[in-house]
Amino acid sequence: QMQLVESGGGLVQPGGSVRLSCEAYGFSFGDYAIGWFRRAPGKDREGVSCISGSGVSTVYADSVKGRFTITRDNAKNTVYLQINSLRPEDTAVYYCAARGTSLAVLTPRYLQTSEYDYWGQGTQVTVSS
Repeated sequence: QMQLVESGGGLVQPGGSVRLSCEAYGFSFGDYAIGWFRRAPGKDREGVSCISGSGVSTVYADSVKGRFTITRDNAKNTVYLQINSLRPEDTAVYYCAARGTSLAVLTPRYLQTSEYDYWGQGTQVTVSS
C-alpha cells in the first residue's frame, strides 16, 4: 500500500528555517516524481516545488525561488523541503505527493495538483512571532 508521510512542521519565527520530510512507503520510490504543495488558510492548494525520481531535475514556483530547496535521498525513500527566511505568508499545511514518471526533466506543469496520484496527510507550518 502506497503511503506518504510528512513531518517537520511546527511553529517557526519569521526569518527562521524549517526542513520538511516526506517519507514514502510501499512503492519503488525512485520511479516517482515528488511534489510539495501547500494550502494556506482560505486559499487553494498551490504547488511550490517538485523533483524528478533521480533527483536531478527540480522545479520551483516563482514565489519560493531562492528560499525553498527540494532534495531527495532515494536510499531513505525520503524527499526534503528546506525552507529558509520564513515569512508569515508561508503559513500553510504542506503536502507531498507522488506520481509515477520516467521523465528525467520536469517542467512547471508538475506543480499542478492534477499531475499527482498519491498524497500525504500534510504537516502544518505556522510562521509567527
